[in-house]
Amino acid sequence: MAREVLSIDQVRIHPGGATREEAMKEAADILAAAGAVTGAYFDAMQQREETVSTYMGNELAIPHGTNETKETILESGLSVVRYDGGVDWGGEPVTFVIGIAGKGDEHLEILSQIAILFSDEDEVARLKAAQSPEELYAALSTVNS
Repeated sequence: MAREVLSIDQVRIHPGGATREEAMKEAADILAAAGAVTGAYFDAMQQREETVSTYMGNELAIPHGTNETKETILESGLSVVRYDGGVDWGGEPVTFVIGIAGKGDEHLEILSQIAILFSDEDEVARLKAAQSPEELYAALSTVNS
């Protein structure tokens, strides 16, 4: 990949919680600020959520757009937000909201890396223990190496 799909500016930690809509909006806004998606990507995320929940288990949700809304994606990108107060994701408890925008099929590789990371409870505990966005970013960056 030409450019990093995740930079430190795209990682945040909140001490409180959020609604699912607020969390999806933040995920989309971070991706838009990074130049990965257009402003219409939030709507695309909402459309996806209406058809199938993006809750993945182990306190993780991965909101993303639908195949029909690919034109809202400018380049592949990630946003990572940890809500220490939690997010009620359609009845499921979520701490990590990882927004994904994938150009072409790039998101499939990214998704598989994230799924592997979050299937390991020790890794999830390590990500939850990170004290700062920098620490969280560093912990996530080890995934790609």
